[in-house]
Amino acid sequence: MRSELSANSDDLESSVFEANRARGVVRFDVHARDGVTRRGVLHESGSLRVRFPSPEDKGLSGVFVNTAGGVAGGDRFDIEIAAADATRLTLTTAAAEKIYRAPGQAAQLNIALKVGAGAHLSWLPQETILFDRARVRRRFDIDLDATASLLLCEIVVFGRTAMGERMEQGEFVDRWRLRRGGKLVFAETVRLDGNIGAKLARSAVAKGGAAIGTALIVPGDEALIERIREASESFAGEVGISAWNGFAMARFCAQDAARLRADMMAVLARTGAALPRLWLN
Repeated sequence: MRSELSANSDDLESSVFEANRARGVVRFDVHARDGVTRRGVLHESGSLRVRFPSPEDKGLSGVFVNTAGGVAGGDRFDIEIAAADATRLTLTTAAAEKIYRAPGQAAQLNIALKVGAGAHLSWLPQETILFDRARVRRRFDIDLDATASLLLCEIVVFGRTAMGERMEQGEFVDRWRLRRGGKLVFAETVRLDGNIGAKLARSAVAKGGAAIGTALIVPGDEALIERIREASESFAGEVGISAWNGFAMARFCAQDAARLRADMMAVLARTGAALPRLWLN
């Protein structure tokens, strides 16, 4: 009888947990009208929202807001964005995204970006912070026209370093696929699971660093790489820069989020990108 009651209790707890998982979807497109980027059709559902501040110049800026206050195990968020020909779009988040401890299923974050001919998209969210025992699987699918340009930056922090906290156990899977002119030019999957703290401590992984970052720049060439390297003396962490297949990539690793953020901003300044105002607050 006790085992039956226990099983029923576990099933009830599981169903209640599942029913309380956050879901969020944002889909929208932008188009150019008289040289000015305007928002098209917008779909929002669940706890994910996007807001568009006052237009700056001829481009459009969007800010994502997660009204759930963070991401927990079993949550799922989907973002789909289409930037039509000749548009300019910059996207960021209202605050750092927090990924909380997940006793069961991993959270899922799916981002699909499509950028048309002569268009530019800047994807510049603030940090993603993983709490100890967090589990998250993220996926980027990026489809660029051969003449489109992209600036995509992501910072991941393993623990709230400002609070003296570190991520020791958990799961982080990050899958990126970039197509340009219909051709796959970049594919990568990062997987960290189990004792993440011990893995990050290894010299060949992060050498004890708690923050990693990536900046993907399309198009990118050796001239851009040289401009970025000119700022290398100011870097507080480790930064590796290279270019191939018509794009450039900068990799970052630092002891904490503040140092990595400063390095990322120094690199972006060399690309000529305008940072969102929320990055400067």
